[in-house]
Amino acid sequence: MVGAMTDEILAANRRFYEAFASADLGLMDDVWAREAPVSCVHPGWAALLEREEIMLSWRAILAGEAPTELALGSASAHGGVDMAYVVCTETIGEATLVATNVFVREGEDWKLVHHQAGPVVRRVRKEPEAKPRMSN
Repeated sequence: MVGAMTDEILAANRRFYEAFASADLGLMDDVWAREAPVSCVHPGWAALLEREEIMLSWRAILAGEAPTELALGSASAHGGVDMAYVVCTETIGEATLVATNVFVREGEDWKLVHHQAGPVVRRVRKEPEAKPRMSN
């Protein structure tokens, strides 16, 4: 992925988290795609597959128990000319979550088409343990 494009994707990802952290429903609405199909899986929720229900979910989240301490952690962008995704960590209070955010181009802008986050309960080791051999 070219450096400038990576910067654009990461900036779009940051806008999503800025909308979330500031409980700005207007900005959240602007972040999401209007032309492409969208989906969202909040931790512990069923999949939301329509833009209207996704925005209703964000309205409820941001109006109710929007996090006061939300931080975007490490983020890496991957993809191509018209579609890209970011894998990142989010810290909400004491909880660390891993999220995947998928973006597509709508006109000149990168818009969110999928967000899915879930709690980090364990880390994967870089080298798997050797499996014991079975003897005959």
